[in-house]
Amino acid sequence: MPSSFKQKLSIKNWAIEDRPREKLMAKGISTLSDAELLAILIGSGTKNQTAVELSQEILQKSSNNLNELGKKTVYELTKSKGIGEAKAITIVAAMELGRRRKNESIKEKSKITGSIDVFNYFQPLVGDLTTEQFWTLMLNRSNKIIDKFKASQGGLTGTVVDTREILREALEKRAVGIILCHNHPSGNLKPSTEDISTTKKLKAAATTMDIALLDHLIVTDAGYYSFADEGIL
Repeated sequence: MPSSFKQKLSIKNWAIEDRPREKLMAKGISTLSDAELLAILIGSGTKNQTAVELSQEILQKSSNNLNELGKKTVYELTKSKGIGEAKAITIVAAMELGRRRKNESIKEKSKITGSIDVFNYFQPLVGDLTTEQFWTLMLNRSNKIIDKFKASQGGLTGTVVDTREILREALEKRAVGIILCHNHPSGNLKPSTEDISTTKKLKAAATTMDIALLDHLIVTDAGYYSFADEGIL
């Protein structure tokens, strides 16, 4: 029979050790590829693709990078044939759980000792976002985290920050130190003129209230820029 007329094998017809669910149970979850794990989430493929092949296609559209996949919206995922709204929501929810799990493990180390601690705290929160957010981390005298506060949320290229709102929140939480953090969806770590101006304005205002501005980080999904480390705070 010509190959073009051969019936495509579904996952059910694969060898048991090659089926994602059975492979997980028999060999452990670490033996599964990203595509196989994604196939378990979406459950089924299409008439012409197995769930694994469909998952491979989805990953290819994300440059085979889970961080890129985590940025996809439900609408973007449904552009792949075979991915309806329900499957897309499942993928988005799984990506969000992964982010939250990473953030929870970081919260266990509540003392900030340097810029890398701030990056590890905020990267899971804002690193994958496609819009800009501005956050404030509030610390006590031992540099332990009291709380975090989202000061603003904007668009692709910027967000408006209210100095009074940030300081009011810091005073209410009795913070003696604050650290600013915002993301650059573009991936560019260089601070803008507005970033520098906002930092200087907040530092001056915080100083009048005996609150120390300890650092300001610009975060992307791949790295960070620290105003304190660069000596421009």
